[in-house]
Amino acid sequence: MEVLRVHLFVMSVIAFVLTSVAPSINAQIIPPAPAPTSDGIAVDQGIAYLLMLLALVLTYIIH
Repeated sequence: MEVLRVHLFVMSVIAFVLTSVAPSINAQIIPPAPAPTSDGIAVDQGIAYLLMLLALVLTYIIH
């Protein structure tokens, strides 16, 4: 019976420690993602694709 009391006491101490420690595990604050910015790379790539398509069409028409 005494072993059961000691076991119960130890388990309640462990539960109390885990309850008080668990919220601090997730205490990291993740910074928000930066706002998307347009640096012109997508626009330049789109223009390049259009020019290549135009060159392909002109080459097809000429031949």
